[in-house]
Amino acid sequence: MKKQVVSVVLTAAMAAGLLAGCGSSTSTSTSSKSSSGSSASSASTSSTAGTSSASSAAASSSSAEAVASTSGAAGGVGDVSGTYALVPKSAGNPFNEREASGFQDALKALGCSDDQIIVSYPDNATADAQITVIQSLISQGVSSIAVAANDASALDAALKQASDAGIKVCTLDSDVDADYRSVFCNQAGVKEIAQALMDAVYDISGGSGEYAILSATSQATNQNAWIAAMKEIAESDDKYADLKLDEIAYGDDEAQKSTDQTQALLTKYPDLKVICSPTTVGIAAAAKVLQDQKSSVKLTGLGLPSEMKEYIGDDDSHSCPYMFLWNPIDLGALAAYASVALVNGSMTGAVGDTFSAGDLNDGNPYEITANADGASEVILGQPFKFDPSNIEEWAEVY
Repeated sequence: MKKQVVSVVLTAAMAAGLLAGCGSSTSTSTSSKSSSGSSASSASTSSTAGTSSASSAAASSSSAEAVASTSGAAGGVGDVSGTYALVPKSAGNPFNEREASGFQDALKALGCSDDQIIVSYPDNATADAQITVIQSLISQGVSSIAVAANDASALDAALKQASDAGIKVCTLDSDVDADYRSVFCNQAGVKEIAQALMDAVYDISGGSGEYAILSATSQATNQNAWIAAMKEIAESDDKYADLKLDEIAYGDDEAQKSTDQTQALLTKYPDLKVICSPTTVGIAAAAKVLQDQKSSVKLTGLGLPSEMKEYIGDDDSHSCPYMFLWNPIDLGALAAYASVALVNGSMTGAVGDTFSAGDLNDGNPYEITANADGASEVILGQPFKFDPSNIEEWAEVY
């Protein structure tokens, strides 16, 4: 791992010329809040990683490294003319901000100027707020829109309007109906995520007892898919017969509401053993509640290493023995490469299509595959486990 990080640093010098031709590190945005940061390769056992930090100072100092990590193979990507827009779920969400940094850095590594890149945050984490942003982008005549959907179907009309205007549409993180986008950039397979989370609940609980799920919003397509798959796994395998799901609570990806929901779960279920939170905002809020209260309830889920470092541990003083995630910076970069390929026509998003994505996927092209419903998607990689043995190292990455 350390050799990999050093390798990225050494290659940063070769990207200096490209940086000089790309302008400043702040993208044009239709929102007053734009995100900048570094890019790293995916958080998987076979991938390399750049350097990213939760602090803006660290992010700024690693901008050259970011380009080195995502550049790699401009050859094969093709023409990068056009204007590329990203619509995250919400502003102020560290996961979304790191997605945005990956999106921006990948496009800049390909030679895009600032006025070709738009990161536009909705006013809040709702579909209505995203619709307003999408309609604004349509008016601006952008070439592509990549959106992390806050609702599985509420964006349909707005995205159809975008497609009818000749704008290429892809999704990342959270999908919409396949009729209204070209391809979904999926962080990991639904079944793989659900299996990892269900097995973590089983392991941490000792194989029996009560657990609860702290999700994001009740409409979040990715959260709902993972939870549905977790329930299916638990119901179809006798291994999990002694586990009882008490409740699925929703913190709406807001820190305070997630805190309140965690406290409510502790009050309502005195025999609760494990909380599983498949959302970075929820797991961070729950971890603090459990650790501050010295609760015996343990936690797992999907979290950012930089936010969860102080809570990861296998002793009584830490609330989270281990958790999972992928690299949101890479997810944003994957959406950027997919957007470019859609705009320049090197792929359509159909199953079987391939496209280049720089150093992602070890420099190999990605192939569009079909999900369980037959809809097209491209999978970034497998979920990665963060535990006491590696959390310090990965907290320096993102």
